[in-house]
Amino acid sequence: MRMTKILAMAAFVGLAASAAWAQKTTEEGIAEYRAMLQDGNPAELFEAKGEDLWKKPRGPKNASLEKCDLGKGAGVVKGAFVELPRYFPDTKRVQDLESRLLTCMEALQGFNAAEIANTPFGKGEQANLEGLVAWISSESRGMKLNVPQSRPEEKTMYEVGKRLFFARAGTHDFACASCHGTDNKRIRLQDLPNLTKPSGAASGFGSWPAYRVSSGELWGMQRRLNDCYRQQRFPYPRFGSDATIALAVYMGVTGKGGVSVAPAIKR
Repeated sequence: MRMTKILAMAAFVGLAASAAWAQKTTEEGIAEYRAMLQDGNPAELFEAKGEDLWKKPRGPKNASLEKCDLGKGAGVVKGAFVELPRYFPDTKRVQDLESRLLTCMEALQGFNAAEIANTPFGKGEQANLEGLVAWISSESRGMKLNVPQSRPEEKTMYEVGKRLFFARAGTHDFACASCHGTDNKRIRLQDLPNLTKPSGAASGFGSWPAYRVSSGELWGMQRRLNDCYRQQRFPYPRFGSDATIALAVYMGVTGKGGVSVAPAIKR
């Protein structure tokens, strides 16, 4: 009987060790997979397209975007991305990069902002918008996130974003926090950063826009949030809505001080 117990215990220890080993090698394999993806990020092609679109005269007014104010003065791109979303006096709104670009495309180039907002992701001017986002974000790569909270409108958007992040609803009673509110969660090969912590918010918020290997497209934050809502079985938010911008403010402020690596590459 004693020998049987010893053998049983040894078998249990062996199984536990095998499980730990398997878990470790899985994590190492994922890390190696991501490292390989980083070598030759196709987002560089979108960056080149975006820079060209910024400087090229286009639209009904045949003008470039070189006078667009992204928050640091007309035409200043470097460092703008890590300070967005922010309040803009001309629109009297807190805007993220994508909604701000829509404002500039309409005011400077004569495009119809509402029409672009209603265009499916990856089509027409939406595809051009994501190219612009890729280049502008790349101009702040390596800089620290510093989403402002100096104005009451910006503080309000942070509080709204925080409430939306934890709000449970929909057919599955999900919230953003269901996937991104605790540590050590993963879906298949994708880590789910804890966006309630500075480190998690910095790694999550600071890596979008990103090139999606699975779709062969570059996704901006608006598309990323839209897809998150889809997975929660929520109605799709309107492009550039205050709800999506508020969520971006919450993540950006929480991740303050983290380094932007956008445009990154994702599974």
